[in-house]
Amino acid sequence: MKKLLPGAAVACILASPSLAADAAIDVGRIARDIQVLSSDEFEGRGPATAGEKKTVAYLIEQMKNAGLEPGGDLKGGTRAWTQDVPLSRSVTKGAVTATVRAGGETQTWTQGEQIAIRASQVSGNRLTIKDAPVVFVGYGVTAPERNWDDFKGYDLKGKVALVLVNDPDFETGQGDFGGKAMTYYGRWTYKFEEAARQGAVGFLVIHETAPASYGWATVKNSNTNEIFDVIRKNPREAHAPLEGWIQRDNAVDLFRKAGLDFEAAKKQAQTRAFRPLELKGVTFSTDHAIDAQTVVSKNVVGMVRGKSRPNERVFYTGHWDHEGISLPDAKGDRIYNGAVDNASGTAALLELGRAFVKSPRPERSVVFLAVTAEEKGLLGSEYYASNPLYPLATTVGVLNMDGMNVVGPTKDVSMSGDAPLTLRDDLIAAAKTKGLYFSPDTRPEAGSFYRSDHFPFAKKGVPAISFGAGDDLVKGGKTAGEAAAAAYIRDRYHQAADEYDPNWDFTGFKQEVELFYDLGWKLANSRTWPEWKPGAEFKAERDKTRAQRK
Repeated sequence: MKKLLPGAAVACILASPSLAADAAIDVGRIARDIQVLSSDEFEGRGPATAGEKKTVAYLIEQMKNAGLEPGGDLKGGTRAWTQDVPLSRSVTKGAVTATVRAGGETQTWTQGEQIAIRASQVSGNRLTIKDAPVVFVGYGVTAPERNWDDFKGYDLKGKVALVLVNDPDFETGQGDFGGKAMTYYGRWTYKFEEAARQGAVGFLVIHETAPASYGWATVKNSNTNEIFDVIRKNPREAHAPLEGWIQRDNAVDLFRKAGLDFEAAKKQAQTRAFRPLELKGVTFSTDHAIDAQTVVSKNVVGMVRGKSRPNERVFYTGHWDHEGISLPDAKGDRIYNGAVDNASGTAALLELGRAFVKSPRPERSVVFLAVTAEEKGLLGSEYYASNPLYPLATTVGVLNMDGMNVVGPTKDVSMSGDAPLTLRDDLIAAAKTKGLYFSPDTRPEAGSFYRSDHFPFAKKGVPAISFGAGDDLVKGGKTAGEAAAAAYIRDRYHQAADEYDPNWDFTGFKQEVELFYDLGWKLANSRTWPEWKPGAEFKAERDKTRAQRK
């Protein structure tokens, strides 16, 4: 879940009819779906686990019962309920430790405490690094269009690099990267990609809560269990052998023992003049076993076929997966149930399918796509966008739901990132008709636009958004809404405590689902095509296929 939504979204667009009585959103049914999907029986819905099998079977059963058609892979001339998603899966075996030598002393770091090492995706069945020199590379950015290069030709082969999370502008809110709003250069995924391009033996991201936008518990839980990726011809082009995170205090200690000041080095890294700094006398070692396999996970696909233009398709998306079984929390709980993230969005997806089946048949087709492995790097949606079941050129738009409102209605609505496209205008208009206002992303530094399943579609040019409620709660205003969001991030996000709560307020949830319905209905019965606005980074990609849209 990448945009945390404490409040409710709104209802209706003028061109969309109200839900018919028999198609009304049923919060009791939604609650039951969340309870089932986030129960311990489903084991945290990890991809390629027994939990996945139960989840996929449940989703298919519910889609069948709703009256949807299967919309997945073509098998023998007919559509299946699923799309196969082949993935590489890596998991560490046995104890994982790291040995660091600094200032003439040897330290042993424990997995999940001082360091979070991801299972290597390029090292076969064992990762061995012995006394690799450690280098600080600032924010680890190569951005020629901004005349920015943190590496300056420095040879990282055989070395482990320490890198800061987020963009060089994060601390000051101004500079060459657009201020506080995170660019893709600030994402940890970019940092690891750049490590591979630079030939480093490893990249370790220095964790700081504010620029990361989440605490160490989230880092630990997301990086010390199974690691997945799409199947690549040459994994070394995308991954260094060592990828991971370290705690800020441990990084500061290494700098000190190398005769450097961490804060001074970070300040220097915020300038174009920065050059890599070798931490003299500091080396890194690790040696542990890895179990690497190829697995097949599943996207689940249902649809309502359009009446007059069935080859034009509106997509609803939401990821069904969560973190599965991982390290125990303070209470010994090892099942990461993911009730809000994203059993709630999956339940909303099912309910939307039921509502469309009971509504008058739309002119365009509507597809309900529950994707796998979002928590592993948006892999299910990435795979679909690269291997679409239906042409992307005639995909009208994507409405993604990732973590729904469970704390009550708000006075505003918002999006994950503020992408310049006409779907955003539709959302603003819908809010206005209900007396609700639009709030720009309240945490642009978190890079929400790059962190949910609409993004792989957007990269391919398809107009795609994730949206939901703002922070201005009807009861308590922004103070209460911001507090609710902060508490969720701190206490439950990617933690075992993200469990179903019978005390949740589903009033706002219902309004939010109704907004998804109304916006989708408008798109499905329109002859217009959403567009990226001039200057949008994905407009050129979409424009390549303009002739295919009548």
